[in-house]
Amino acid sequence: MAVIVPTNKSVEAFEGLHLYHGDISNCSMRVRMTLEEKGLSWTSHHLDLKKKDNISDDYFGINPNGLVPTLVDNGVVHIESNEIIDYLDETYPGPKLRSAENEAEMLEWLSLAGSIHVPAVKPYVYSTRIAKKVQKTQEEEQMYDSLQQNQELKTFHKKHAGGASFSEADIAKAKEILHDCFSKLEATLEGKTWMMGDQFTLADISWVPLYHVLVGCGYPFEDFTNITRWAASFQERRSFQEGVLKWCPDFSKV
Repeated sequence: MAVIVPTNKSVEAFEGLHLYHGDISNCSMRVRMTLEEKGLSWTSHHLDLKKKDNISDDYFGINPNGLVPTLVDNGVVHIESNEIIDYLDETYPGPKLRSAENEAEMLEWLSLAGSIHVPAVKPYVYSTRIAKKVQKTQEEEQMYDSLQQNQELKTFHKKHAGGASFSEADIAKAKEILHDCFSKLEATLEGKTWMMGDQFTLADISWVPLYHVLVGCGYPFEDFTNITRWAASFQERRSFQEGVLKWCPDFSKV
């Protein structure tokens, strides 16, 4: 469980559930969906990523990676979205988003979604749509570099610093990883309503925001007919409407 002790002690006085999140963040989308599925009340602390609201001493004092989302549960700080949604389902009452028969497989899907975020999802999203929207000034670059201690994230952001572009090798690798993962998801959904079968689980919550964001970036899902069928079924689901569409109705217009 990704629980940290914040250096910004103000959050330790929070009562109830507080979520630091970004409207366009796929990781934030999955936590908002889970909160909705569980019927939980929460206090919103929205950070505008395009305005670099997350690049501040205050926020890095809450989340040392400067990423969203961050969940604060009665003063205890949780980071990493897939661990947060697992924590919420284990800790709080309401509909269970797992079953004993498929929990191990479900957790593998959560782990896979987390593992491809920096090497595949972020490079593809940034290179196709986001990089120019979140380009930092020289002052912001210096502040980010001084605050960020995670070397993987520092390396990633240096690749598009100062208006630079990702290399062809970076993009090719991202596309390869995404194709492998979505091919696996396509096969998994064959003959199934949800990823784990008949039951809607955290696995579905973890992966549908990736689909939503990548569609908005022009990722070609035309050959993944099971995935497009599965994704379409979310449109009328309240958790998707409230957790995703309310905040980011169309990622292609970001």
